[in-house]
Amino acid sequence: MTKLLMLAGSARKASTNKQLAALAARTAKEAGAEVTLIDLADFDMPIHNGDIEADTGLPENAKRLKQLFVQHDGFFIASPEYNSSIPAVLKNALDWISRPHTESEPGLWAFQGKVAAIGAVSAGALGGLRGLVPLRMMLGNIGVTVVPSQVAVSDGFNAFDDNGALVAEMPAGMLKATITQLVETTDALKRDA
Repeated sequence: MTKLLMLAGSARKASTNKQLAALAARTAKEAGAEVTLIDLADFDMPIHNGDIEADTGLPENAKRLKQLFVQHDGFFIASPEYNSSIPAVLKNALDWISRPHTESEPGLWAFQGKVAAIGAVSAGALGGLRGLVPLRMMLGNIGVTVVPSQVAVSDGFNAFDDNGALVAEMPAGMLKATITQLVETTDALKRDA
């Protein structure tokens, strides 16, 4: 069974991107995947600093988070857009888990052979779309296969109903298509491996 990790690029308790990650997790389960939903707030880490890494190695939470990425076949990130880019908490987490913590560990171990899908929720009209561009580029540059479909949800504070479903038909369809593509692509690459 395909194993997928779902997370939001936000540590804020009331994050609409956490709502999107939770909905993506339910959608992936319905599509037949085994899903783990995590909260970056549970993986607090210092800002990546080569001196810290040289002195004490990777923080324990970076090792824990990296292990989760290694154990899953793919992942979905719901990322807020901060100044047309990705939030510091997400970039920091991805930077830390990109670093080896043993001499025998392969480069970019957490990302090797992984498939990802991305999405965003924003209060603005573009739904966080501008922030998805650098996220897609970064993931592609570290060897992740990012599926073409993505979801951008505008009017984020009114986007979800009381059950956590998307109110508008268009973003709901985008999410379903994106998660379907993530599951199908991950399945296909696992079969070919």
